[in-house]
Amino acid sequence: MRLENKIALISGAARGIGAAIAREFHRQGAFVIITDILDEEGLRLAAELGGKAVYRHLDVKHEQEWQELTAFLRQEKGRLDVMVNNAGITGFMEVRGPFDAEHADAESWEEVHRVNALGTMLGCKYAIQLMKQHGGSIINISSRSGIVGVPAAVAYASSKAAVRNHTKSVALYCAEKKYKIRCNSIHPAAILTPMWDLMIGEGAQREQQMQAIESGIPLGHFGDPRDVAFAALYLASEESRYITGIELNVDGGILAGSSAQTARK
Repeated sequence: MRLENKIALISGAARGIGAAIAREFHRQGAFVIITDILDEEGLRLAAELGGKAVYRHLDVKHEQEWQELTAFLRQEKGRLDVMVNNAGITGFMEVRGPFDAEHADAESWEEVHRVNALGTMLGCKYAIQLMKQHGGSIINISSRSGIVGVPAAVAYASSKAAVRNHTKSVALYCAEKKYKIRCNSIHPAAILTPMWDLMIGEGAQREQQMQAIESGIPLGHFGDPRDVAFAALYLASEESRYITGIELNVDGGILAGSSAQTARK
């Protein structure tokens, strides 16, 4: 029960990595606020978790929705202990593109940044307001793509680099203000979530694509969303009380050496 009596909010938590984090935090004793734009899936997850979980609709790129959620938390809980800014899009399934450096579409670029970068900034902003009296932990989900370039996904890579750097700015700001708020980023890579489904296909094609990708992962296989959830659990718990401003890679060793090639996302 490493998060017993903690109140945790996770954005983009209806499925994938966000849902895995919500489940693990709940299992460790936290009251979990699940937020997403996928209302049906979010409500289903909250019902699955039971009494110490609630779902709230949240489109992270709209500041008014953050303000409404903050008011709800002040009234219902009075505080927030853990904020996980997980909501994000690659753009491939949500906007028209293209996404390469030569032909990038400006509107698509802006939408990816509104969700990934602006959404994270707003999450940090309102988490600080809810935490500054008693302290807390902010965890921003960036990506391996926020550390190395990705020629075919420039908007995603740029937005995740913004998340990485903003994390450090928030960490230093809170330290200067003596707020007792820690802020760290997690950088997943090759984590098998629904985001991968359109990229790797189905049937024999899926198997071939997975083998090709896994051949470039030092540990030899895709990660599971729970692998990211365990990293988030560490950064949310008191065990990481002296850690702020770091980037924690959850990537099977991809970024450890020459396997960090730009073709892999």
